[in-house]
Amino acid sequence: MRSTEQSVCAIITKRRKKYGKAYLGIDIGSISTKGVITDKDKNILCSEYLWTEGNPIEASKKVISSLGKQLDQDRYEVMAAGTTGSARKLVGAMCNASIVKNEITAHAVGTTTLHPDVRTILEIGGQDSKIICVENGVAVDYAMNTLCAAGTGSFLTSQARRLGVEVEEFGKIALGSKNPTPIAARCTVFAESDLVHKIQMGHQRDDIIAGLCNAVANNYLNNIGKGKKIAAPIVFQGGVSKNEGVVKAFADSLGEEIIVDENGHLTGCYGAAILAQGCGVERHFSFDIADINFLTREVTCPNCANHCEIICIYREGELIDSWGNRCERGEIRQGEN
Repeated sequence: MRSTEQSVCAIITKRRKKYGKAYLGIDIGSISTKGVITDKDKNILCSEYLWTEGNPIEASKKVISSLGKQLDQDRYEVMAAGTTGSARKLVGAMCNASIVKNEITAHAVGTTTLHPDVRTILEIGGQDSKIICVENGVAVDYAMNTLCAAGTGSFLTSQARRLGVEVEEFGKIALGSKNPTPIAARCTVFAESDLVHKIQMGHQRDDIIAGLCNAVANNYLNNIGKGKKIAAPIVFQGGVSKNEGVVKAFADSLGEEIIVDENGHLTGCYGAAILAQGCGVERHFSFDIADINFLTREVTCPNCANHCEIICIYREGELIDSWGNRCERGEIRQGEN
């Protein structure tokens, strides 16, 4: 066989090997960045979870690089990517995403895929919390926390540090308490003040930790869940869902079983991957973005009284996307500075 024919056969063989379509989803939060790759049957092929550390660009690069190493790229090809989370537009531009969606939509889609009968989704992350009410597989109501961080993962982490305990140990310690200490947790400042007071009064550490877990659940239900119809089946997700003490506190308060999925911390990015698969837009995706220089710049539009703050993102000095304008006067197109 001639060398040219051999080369053509090698190319054809390589293409035949890459027979599986795959879809990438990334959830970029203020505390953590998560990513998954799914196959056409919505199975998770690989996943990654790491801290954002105030740099969503670098965190997303690391997640994408890790997923690329885990994925059998001779067998699967990523056909579309989806992003969600606080930096979804930024990372969506970076990875040429086919779809960019808010967290409510992504979490609802991800959860109803894993648990079709779900009626209520409780989610507590590092700095925010949300509740999503579902009917017939569709999100019909939701709420998110506003300014106060009481009842979030960062709140529990700071209290664990104060008590000299790893936050990962909170759940098991809390389950050992027989007399949880009441902790006022309507806001972070009051909770910390009350915690110090209870320590000075001599309350046992396991009782205080159990009290903190109860306070997180009660604060959530009295604020985010206020006025919402919390119906079973109930799925609890987010990083705090790994805390057995908080899970028990929700179960005791609601009198219902609380479902915690093993992939609950990945639900947002899982939903983004499913949305990417279903959007019908396939775009070229490359795992090789680690060495590409991405830069963001904020400009204030002077063209009308809105004075919109527009975010521009550049790849190797070239504008690839912008957002934040409220009218066409503030639109910045590729090729403009």
